[in-house]
Amino acid sequence: MSTPLSWSELADRTDFHLDPVNGPTNAQSCLRLFGQSEDDVKVTLFRDNHAWCPYCQKIWLWLEEKQIPYRIEKVTMFCYGEKERWYKQIVPSGMLPALELKGQVITESDDILIALEKEFGPLGKGMQDPAVMPLRQLERLLFRAWCTWLCYPSRPRQDQRNREQFVSVVKKVEAALSQTPGPYFLEEFGTADAIFTPYVERMNASLYYYKGYSLREENPRFSDWFDAMESRPTYRGTQSDFHTHAHDLPPQMGGCYKNNDPQTPINMSRVDNGPWSELPDVTYPEPETSRAEALHRVVKHHENIIKVNPTKDELIDEALRCALTHLITGEVCTPPSGSDLGLRYLRDRISVPRDMSIYAAKRLKESLEATAALVGNRQGTPIPVRHRRDQDPTNFAKA
Repeated sequence: MSTPLSWSELADRTDFHLDPVNGPTNAQSCLRLFGQSEDDVKVTLFRDNHAWCPYCQKIWLWLEEKQIPYRIEKVTMFCYGEKERWYKQIVPSGMLPALELKGQVITESDDILIALEKEFGPLGKGMQDPAVMPLRQLERLLFRAWCTWLCYPSRPRQDQRNREQFVSVVKKVEAALSQTPGPYFLEEFGTADAIFTPYVERMNASLYYYKGYSLREENPRFSDWFDAMESRPTYRGTQSDFHTHAHDLPPQMGGCYKNNDPQTPINMSRVDNGPWSELPDVTYPEPETSRAEALHRVVKHHENIIKVNPTKDELIDEALRCALTHLITGEVCTPPSGSDLGLRYLRDRISVPRDMSIYAAKRLKESLEATAALVGNRQGTPIPVRHRRDQDPTNFAKA
């Protein structure tokens, strides 16, 4: 058993660096230039702090693919805190996303994309292209079938009918994907893929967790599409994991309801308790920097992480250093008695990609759980389902 490294020693163990302005797509950036100057910025994107909003992700991905210089202003979603007054002065409804383009504020993600296309040109074939219009309609059909299955409590027979309805629409999507020789909806990546991305990602996570159904594993064309998306650094920078979506969706959707499928509790346990490396939420090779990234992000925010943790500061401070020592050295480091609850509280609140990329989060979860298991089996404070005020971003926004 080793002694945990100090915070300064931990900081010395990571050389992870990310250029938020000109480097790969990332959730921490407030300015994206793609090698251009600030004078070239004509766009400000207003999106949520946590990168949970699906419509924000659609615009975010489009801007990254087109490499349009833009600023990012991060706003609190209703489900995890009070909406900022300054934002409601700009957008009285408080809805997200919003986009300011040459002094004009636009809401509704489809309207935003149409305005961006007029200013900068389409991403492949545009929103109103005859090839894209039926795919937009198909995406809405899939969305409605998903909501019907996920967001309403039902008896087993009705749940089975809802499943069959969803699967029937998925077959239509599979057929659409099969119309091209490549993995995307049209000949090349474009607007249609950006439109499908946010909710298909959330379907993959939520149905695995609440319904025992693996969208990616059970549908070969969708599997190829996910693989192709993960080959794009732009998508990898916006991509979330199963745990984040399974628990951020209930307050956004008005509830998510599990069924009685025998696979469902197995999947729920895998998502909540691991092993996270075996989940079908990502397949691209793990970057060599994943552990260094996780360490860097926690060290940067450790004071606030400790402050908001329900465990006493001195306990979680040492316990967290034990987990991070294990993360970066592989050495077993026993935390203080009574710290298992606090370690699991943090394990359950790592948000991808807000906090770190998907593989970094998996590595951090593994070390938090392995360290917690050394001193107990207590679970952290349950994640609320009616709101996510436990993730109020004001504790971290200034950092």
